[in-house]
Formats: sequence, C-alpha cells, structure tokens
Amino acid sequence: MVLKGLDGGVQLVLGIVLAFLPPTAITGLANLVLTRDLLGDPNNALSTHLSSAAHNFADGTSRWFAIGYLLLHAVVKLGLVAALLRETLPAFPIAAVVLSAFAGYEVYRAVRVGSIALPIFAALDAAVVFLILREYRQLRQKSAKRAS
Repeated sequence: MVLKGLDGGVQLVLGIVLAFLPPTAITGLANLVLTRDLLGDPNNALSTHLSSAAHNFADGTSRWFAIGYLLLHAVVKLGLVAALLRETLPAFPIAAVVLSAFAGYEVYRAVRVGSIALPIFAALDAAVVFLILREYRQLRQKSAKRAS
C-alpha cells in the first residue's frame, strides 16, 4: 500500500515539476547526457532515442501529454490508495480496472509513438494491479472469517 501511495506521490510531484520546467531544460539535460558520453556513442540507438524524445517533448504535444498523464494518474492513484487504506472493498476492483485501463493505454501509446518508457510504466501498473487483487482476496477472506 505504501508503494502505491509513494508511486502516486512521485507522479504528482513530477507532473507539477514538468508543468513549470521550461522545455529548454529538458533538451539541455538530454544534450548534457549526450555530450558527456554517459550513453556511449552519441549515434547509438539509445542516444538517438533520448535526443529525439527530448526534442519531441520540448515541441509541445508530448510535454502536455506527459504532464496531463502524470497528474491524472497520480490523482487517481492517490484517491484509490485512500479508499484502499480505509479497506473499502468495492474500491479494490475499481482500482484494478482503472489501473488496467491506464496500462492498456500505455501499451497502445508506446506502440503508436515508439516510447521506451511507457511499457515500463505499464509493467509497473500491472504489478500494482496484481498487488491490489491479492490484497482484495486477503481482505475478502478475512471479512468472510469474521462473518462466520
């Protein structure tokens, strides 16, 4: 539960930081990483992808998608964590469905735009869904034992 809340909090902070961070800071950071040879050859696939992603981010649409996505995902996740902490049983399946929808969209968008990061986020969401469903089963069993 702490992991889910921490993840939501980090996403909220990142969304806010990205909203106020000038796009030139992102491209500057990418150029710094590339020029310091931190990724090896500046013409390899990872370096090319980082440079392209930074420039696409600075151009606008990817930036606003990332900000909106992070903020929406964070608010939903934090709201669900609050409901889950109160052990509101109906919140568990809702949380699983909502996060599964996010993961599905992450995979769709990753395929569409060639993102490396989105499949990682989708895998993290899938792990969180697994944890939510496991916790849900445990609470239902505990609730059934109390009732009998």
